Amino acid sequence: MADYAKSNVKGAFYALGAMGIYATHDVVVKYLGEAGFGAFQIIFFSALLGFPMVTLILMRDTTSGTLIPRHPYWMALRVICMVNTGVCAFYAFTVLELAQTYAILFASPLLITIIAIPILGEKVGFHRWAAVVAGLIGVLVVLRPGAEPLTAGHIAALAAAITNSMVAVISRKIGSEERSVVMLIYPMLGNFIAMLIAMPFVYEPMEFSHIGMTGIIALFGLIASFLFIQAYRVGEAAIVAPMQYSQIIWATFYGYLLFNEKLDVPTITGAGIIIASGIYIVIRERGGASETNPVSQTRLRSETVTSPRVSILMRIWHKDNYRKSKGVWH
Repeated sequence: MADYAKSNVKGAFYALGAMGIYATHDVVVKYLGEAGFGAFQIIFFSALLGFPMVTLILMRDTTSGTLIPRHPYWMALRVICMVNTGVCAFYAFTVLELAQTYAILFASPLLITIIAIPILGEKVGFHRWAAVVAGLIGVLVVLRPGAEPLTAGHIAALAAAITNSMVAVISRKIGSEERSVVMLIYPMLGNFIAMLIAMPFVYEPMEFSHIGMTGIIALFGLIASFLFIQAYRVGEAAIVAPMQYSQIIWATFYGYLLFNEKLDVPTITGAGIIIASGIYIVIRERGGASETNPVSQTRLRSETVTSPRVSILMRIWHKDNYRKSKGVWH
């Protein structure tokens, strides 16, 4: 087997491992939600317990400069979108079946393709437009409007997909000009402040074991992020990115084993359409159909306070590798 093929296999396995940990992260979120704790409270304690770990990472950033963002308005919009993504995604996990939540969140790369047009000046041809339209039809199949009531959970998952797409595109727009520490610290502070304001209205007393679970959420988010760093270091983006769709397999397994959930035909069909559309877009971008590559070089995983952007961590943790990498981190 050629060296590049071995590297891609390693990258795929790293990514699959990251997805397994992310899925376990989401199971803990769902468990805490079913135990009666709201998304605001779960995020607050996850951010609080994760802050020391992220601080150690930030200490590695020796890039000169201040903590004042060069693009304050874009940064403010990014923070708002990240706060919304975290709250909506966590809420969706607590009230919807895992597989259904993932299927809706998988629409994010399709939306990135659309949002990249006005913000990044991306040109989208017929093939990618067709993939986007097909993927959005897949979302409708999952939601089955008219056949099933549209709940707050469905709306929250859609909102998370939309604002996560905004975060991804904005990160591509300003990421090369902002310090890595700035890209990480402002969303952390924004999430923490927003959750702190909400806490008096939503707080429910927590046992020590429940607080420990929020720490697990923070830890798993960072571990999975670093596995993704390894995946992108050794494998091509077009190989690594589709591995994220394996979350649907984990969702089916965990949902059946822990929450008595069973996949239905609309969810399977819609998820299949969405996944096929997303993979097609990644392949088209790899083939040069995209000038900015907003999907294949952007994490499909929702970017929240417990799942920071991998490219930013990469820049801080392995600067030399970051500079040498081609086509993935720039």
